[in-house]
Amino acid sequence: MGLIKTKTKGSLIVISGPSGVGKDTIVNEYTKTHNDSWLSISMTSREMRKGEKEGENYYFVSKKDFEEKIEEGFFLEYAKYVNNYYGTPKKYINEKLDQGIDVFLVIEIQGAAKIKELIPEAIFIFLFPPSLNALKSRLKNRGTDSEEKINQRFLQAYKEMNEVTKYNYVVVNDEISNTIKKIEAILISEKCRCDRIEEVVLNNPEEFMHEMLLSDKEMQNKEIKIEEEM
Repeated sequence: MGLIKTKTKGSLIVISGPSGVGKDTIVNEYTKTHNDSWLSISMTSREMRKGEKEGENYYFVSKKDFEEKIEEGFFLEYAKYVNNYYGTPKKYINEKLDQGIDVFLVIEIQGAAKIKELIPEAIFIFLFPPSLNALKSRLKNRGTDSEEKINQRFLQAYKEMNEVTKYNYVVVNDEISNTIKKIEAILISEKCRCDRIEEVVLNNPEEFMHEMLLSDKEMQNKEIKIEEEM
């Protein structure tokens, strides 16, 4: 009999970090190899980039449609970033958590702050670039934005990195395999937290506890005596 019963509900994991740090790549790779995890797909009003797919990277809608969904209460959280909306649909998240599945949210810092107000027990991880030069190179190598947009994103990223202390964990994304190992370690340790204990089984009858404390020889003598009496 186990002495500890832990909560089976999944964890909500919020992943943030500057544009170009590799948030989507890391979470997509993690969820591919961990069947007990699921990536919540965000919705955005920005245009689809080359290589992106509807319902895989984001749900893409117009600015007008996004604002209508805000009025409908469709989002768990939403934020505006570089003149575009980003939001987390409520649908499916609680259902997955109740099934014991860990849910990842890849969201901007504004959205993460809102989630922290609503769900403070969530796990907040900030992905950090190995260097500013590496970050700017990643932004350029994507080949999806103009020079002006790249500079805009880079300046925004520099500001955002000052928000790292508001998160539970910081992980430097230097190499995909190393980053995934660090996230695995974080989630394993989180599942061992005392506040995940649902019940501690220490209500055994006194007679049972007394027998557990007897030596092997005493137990053997007790069993012989019982047999003789029978």
